Amino acid sequence: MRAVRVHELTGPASLRVDEVPEPAVAAGQVLIDVAACGVNFPDVLLTRGLYQFKPSPPFSPGGEVAGTVRAVGDGVTSVAPGDRVAATMLYGAFAERVLAPELAVVKLPDSVSFEVGAATLLTYATTYHALVDRAALAAGETLLVLGAAGGVGTAAVELGALLGAEVIAAASSADKLAFCREHGARHGIDYTTEDLKDRLKALTSNRGVDVVYDPVGGSLAEPALRATGWQGRYLVIGFASGEIPKIPLNLVLLKGCQIVGVFWGSFAMRDPAKNRRHAEQIFAWIAEGKLRPAVDAVLPFTEAADALTRLEQRRVKGKLVLRP
Repeated sequence: MRAVRVHELTGPASLRVDEVPEPAVAAGQVLIDVAACGVNFPDVLLTRGLYQFKPSPPFSPGGEVAGTVRAVGDGVTSVAPGDRVAATMLYGAFAERVLAPELAVVKLPDSVSFEVGAATLLTYATTYHALVDRAALAAGETLLVLGAAGGVGTAAVELGALLGAEVIAAASSADKLAFCREHGARHGIDYTTEDLKDRLKALTSNRGVDVVYDPVGGSLAEPALRATGWQGRYLVIGFASGEIPKIPLNLVLLKGCQIVGVFWGSFAMRDPAKNRRHAEQIFAWIAEGKLRPAVDAVLPFTEAADALTRLEQRRVKGKLVLRP
């Protein structure tokens, strides 16, 4: 079978399509014929050896797939051969067939395409865990989303709006902000031309925002924290800017606020049953039309390097998807 693999930790350019051995299903596992793979920022970091874990080359990046169950191992009861499913994994998704543990696999509603199925789980499951489990976001609260036109950003805009929050999207262009409004943002801030802290204070009548969703880090972090209100929650999702910010902790004291880490991958491994329930809820909302995951483009495996480069250069609105 074919798989997209990293051969050197030098970035997306090191990706190649290789012939690799077929995986063999074992007890508790599900073998999936892959129809589509989601592309996410951790995939870029993996190609540079910069993610929280560092596989040794050659390896396949990719953390989410959608496709059809080919076979199941002993003990698997929740899915069967022929079922349409989506699944998540640490890495290895960019392949024609993949193995996943049963609890990482969820049935895909018939009305949800493989492309959408593959573009959903990492971003929306991360965000559901962040907003519901970690921030306890309540209806009527204000939610600031940084990097709001990206994959997790779009998921945060949509889920925040669905949960009843007043969503403020921050992005780097008017075009991206228009995209965010289409997905549920009430307000938009172009942080390349506007002062983030001042605009947030104006939008909240100096009260500050209740929850900050930050997958960007870097220079935006401190002004966003300074614009957080009393007992606000600052969600640390990731560092797409490439810079891990250094935060003055006196701000946390003065605001009585919380800085909350969101490591969805560790949560999913520690509590896979709860994570699966989250995934089932997300797909139910998509089937009902309450969420609309945005697929920017669908590309073949042979263009995987270009897909990751586009993502690294922030030339994507929503998600990119690869097809074998």
